[in-house]
Amino acid sequence: MKIYLSFLLVLICSVAQAQTKKMAITVDDLPVVTYGIDDPEFAKDLTQNLINTFDEYEIPAIGYVNEVKLYNDGELNSNQVHLLEMWLRNGYELGNHTYSHPNFHQVPFEDFTENILKGEKVTRKLAEKYNSEYQFFRHPYLRMGLRQSHADSLRNFLNQNGYTEAPVTIDNEDYVFALAYHRAYERSDSESMEKIGSAYVDYMEQKLLFYERLSHELFDRLIAQTLLTHASLLNARYMDDLAEMYQKHGYEFVSQSEVLKDEAYQHPVTVYGDWGISWIDRWALSQGKRGDFFKGDPVTPDFVREAAQ
Repeated sequence: MKIYLSFLLVLICSVAQAQTKKMAITVDDLPVVTYGIDDPEFAKDLTQNLINTFDEYEIPAIGYVNEVKLYNDGELNSNQVHLLEMWLRNGYELGNHTYSHPNFHQVPFEDFTENILKGEKVTRKLAEKYNSEYQFFRHPYLRMGLRQSHADSLRNFLNQNGYTEAPVTIDNEDYVFALAYHRAYERSDSESMEKIGSAYVDYMEQKLLFYERLSHELFDRLIAQTLLTHASLLNARYMDDLAEMYQKHGYEFVSQSEVLKDEAYQHPVTVYGDWGISWIDRWALSQGKRGDFFKGDPVTPDFVREAAQ
């Protein structure tokens, strides 16, 4: 009887732990990443495919907007604005990713913060129109500051303007896969597209397992993860596969607000440099982790890098 009860307790604990695995899926560089394809229907289909996946898998995704993409020769492009309205009309939140995606580490503070405010002019009004929250900021290139004072200045500015920083824990090179996929798409090379797409899902699974391991080693548990993706054709076509893979690993999908409730996100960052890296890496460096701790980080396959040239 004791053996049975012990087994039951282990089983219950295992199930409970599996049920607590949470992930927020975030999508950068809205409205879309088209690599020069100037076709409203292409952009609309890409956006609709993402939304269809979010609907099917009940993913409360958030999209981070670069408003420079809303303009053509200084004039507001109604087709691009419509893409943002598609997100909002379907119940998905939008956030600020700056106006033109500058690197915080390479521009004056005043210019960068001005770019943030310029990047909210259209989106904030749209969010109000659809009664949606507009409260999160995503750092371009994941650059949060070269030093403590640099990062604190930006954080204070964001707080004063009603923004909450949106860290990333599962960083990855989806943009390299996306460009390689796009190159194959332009050639109508379906065989290469399938090969790149399959490699992408495998790579993203390995990235998940890598950051799960780091999470365990840093916090003795699996923290709620924040996944970085981009609004590309690749993700429009493979977000379903990613969602299935994450569900297979026991994840439930939560909002940006919900994932930040995990106390791990309050862990201090005390080590800075010219990095665009996962916050798990930042927390590890701040705990003095070096070298072998980061061993095993999955790399993008050579054939994908070559295809993206």
